[in-house]
Amino acid sequence: MSKPSTILVTGGAGYIGSHTCVELLEQNYELVVVDNLSNSCEYALDRVDKIAGRKLDYIWADVTDCNAMESVLENFNVEAVIHFAALKAVGESVRNPLKYYENNMAGTLSVLKAMAKHNVKKFIFSSSATVYGNTAQMPLTEDSPLGPINPYGKTKLMVETMLHDLYASDPTWNITILRYFNPAGAHKTGLIGEDPNDTPNNLVPIITRIAGGRMDELMVYGDDYPTPDGTGVRDYIHVTDLALGHVAALKKMTEPGVHIFNLGTGRGYSVMDVIKAFEKASSKKIPYKIVKRREGDAPTSYADASKAKRELDWQTKFGIEEMCSTAWQWQKKNPLGFKRPQ
Repeated sequence: MSKPSTILVTGGAGYIGSHTCVELLEQNYELVVVDNLSNSCEYALDRVDKIAGRKLDYIWADVTDCNAMESVLENFNVEAVIHFAALKAVGESVRNPLKYYENNMAGTLSVLKAMAKHNVKKFIFSSSATVYGNTAQMPLTEDSPLGPINPYGKTKLMVETMLHDLYASDPTWNITILRYFNPAGAHKTGLIGEDPNDTPNNLVPIITRIAGGRMDELMVYGDDYPTPDGTGVRDYIHVTDLALGHVAALKKMTEPGVHIFNLGTGRGYSVMDVIKAFEKASSKKIPYKIVKRREGDAPTSYADASKAKRELDWQTKFGIEEMCSTAWQWQKKNPLGFKRPQ
């Protein structure tokens, strides 16, 4: 009896990975997750199973270990790989670039080598809007100039280049590159959400922890940008919308090639806009302090996601209100994040 066709999700215990696993399970895909838990918690996968009412397979492994990746592909009938596993903090990448080049580049290379050996050639890559860098032309389309301004973004662009070269060498590969804007929010059940092991680097989880009493004050990095209120403007996308973007991309993997899509709402919100929206959702005051700009930050970034709507039949359903309300619900239900068993 042949093994069922399976989707391999690297980094599936993480924030975006876990939400994507829920949506895939709910659409009856068989899943195997590989994660080294460096910035996630295995307990998140138990919650995924609970939400979906189905179980996935989980293997502890590091994606930089090519032998481990080959072992997974040998033991499961993998049809496609969704590759989330990577380090993702912009500030840390500026301070420790070698760590990012080693993990993000070598990890992807290891996965691709194992896939090539086992003739698995459907690959969805978790890229980022940071590949666009600092451009004044908004909104950003898939054809906007590329020029990342921090090592994190550079690793994403280098992997994209690697994928183009791979396809050029073997046009049987079917590769989808998804450039995310700023994920926020949590699952509607409040069972899974963003829970970094260290101090969070992204705006909404920091605000969420402040509202929950786990952090004292928000640092607003710069109020002198050329934006309506001087604070940085970003395109925030609900994590469930983002997860559904992966399902849509997987379903459309019919033609070989390198297919690139922006996943965002097409609207920018400033830091102050997000603070106000979260205060409204939570009825909590968010104390903040203006500090100098952070190295490597662009003033404004928001998406033109019309290509994804046109070709993937995907578009966002949720706005900043739902992002803040679900993030707050996650915090209230999980005041210390995932309960890690003692």
